[in-house]
Amino acid sequence: MIVVFVVFILLQREDLRNRLIRLAGSTDIPHTTAAIDDAAHRLSRLFLTQLAINTSFAILVGLGLWFIGIPSAFVWGVLAGVLRFIPYVGSILGMVFPLVLALSVDPGWSMVLWSAALFLGLEGLTGQVIEPIFAGHSSGLSPVAVVLAATFWAWLWGPVGLVLATPLTVILVVLGHHVEALKFLDVMFGNEPVLSDAEAFYQRMLARDPVEAVEQAKSFMARHSLADYCDDVARPALLLAQKDAERGVLEERNTKILRETVDSLAADIAHEHWVAKKEAHAAILAPAAKLPVLDKDQLALSWRSEAPLVLIGVRTELDEAAAVVLSTLVQTHGIATRMERPEVLKAGNLAKLDLSDVAMICLSSVDSRTPAHIHYAARRLRSRAPHAKLLLGVWSASDDKTLTDLREAVNADYGARSFHRAATIVLEEAAKQPHLQTDSLKSAHSAHA
Repeated sequence: MIVVFVVFILLQREDLRNRLIRLAGSTDIPHTTAAIDDAAHRLSRLFLTQLAINTSFAILVGLGLWFIGIPSAFVWGVLAGVLRFIPYVGSILGMVFPLVLALSVDPGWSMVLWSAALFLGLEGLTGQVIEPIFAGHSSGLSPVAVVLAATFWAWLWGPVGLVLATPLTVILVVLGHHVEALKFLDVMFGNEPVLSDAEAFYQRMLARDPVEAVEQAKSFMARHSLADYCDDVARPALLLAQKDAERGVLEERNTKILRETVDSLAADIAHEHWVAKKEAHAAILAPAAKLPVLDKDQLALSWRSEAPLVLIGVRTELDEAAAVVLSTLVQTHGIATRMERPEVLKAGNLAKLDLSDVAMICLSSVDSRTPAHIHYAARRLRSRAPHAKLLLGVWSASDDKTLTDLREAVNADYGARSFHRAATIVLEEAAKQPHLQTDSLKSAHSAHA
């Protein structure tokens, strides 16, 4: 019945295609055509992958049976490869005939045991490792979705459902990819990442799991620089946290957890950077990095103190977490830093704060909607340390004009809304002489101005 059904579908494929387009809606022909092409492409890759895997399985079985000494090993290898197109049970059926033959020709048990070991070993490797990975990638399904599809369709339709499980699930994923109402199918069963790097970073920070975030950072920075990671992953993640805090869904204890985990992550990244530098490979510092690493003899005299750069979060734990990210970035480029809690901005604490050997102070703020706290902090720091340069890091500033207006209002020397730009400013200030500023700093300055 299936064969007859498929034959008639192939004979009437153009008519059935047009009817499907009409059913989906002739007013949206582009999306319907794209969905049909996507499904055809995924199924073609799936069948081609299955053919390659089963052919390789047949060759290995044939060679193994020939080496064991089973008569007509080539025939049994071909049969095993053909039967493997029946998911899960096909390889068991293909193993029965060689085992029966081994029992007939061998007076002992060695041929039977070796044949069983051959089939079980190859099927375990192919069915549990190779096939879920490669068949899943070729069809756009995750490995878990392949197993779930076989379980569900076999339960629903028996052996026929087992054979059709993966193709049917591919069709559902394609529908989820192109139909908004069915998006959950693509999210649940597709193999594309469903969280961006920034969202994954944010989630791992809340879960107190910096280890996975470090692995993500190492993978990202194998292709990009540390500054890119700070701006493309850490900064959007902090902005997501700020939006959640404004909506009231991120509690204060969770912001503290996030800041503490960012501290741990920063320490791990700094350690990985040191190891990479020591071993002279670019595991953390990507070749494309434009920010140079300054040695101590390249620093101006005012930048040779124990901690010439002080970073202070303006108000919240998120402000402080952003300051930690910038601190890690500039430290890996040769600038010593000191972190201070937002509480030091209070009048009683600020009077006790030693800023005598500080060359620059950076105020870090993730929230730019209420600049009153930035005004308050900048004014107090200006009166407390008039000799130090003041850098505003307003990481959520929507545009340069907003940042410029805020910088001029508080009489700050510099303003930045990206970590790369802030690090560029710090390194330019720290350079010993203006003519020693490297071309990379100048290019970075012009690119991020």
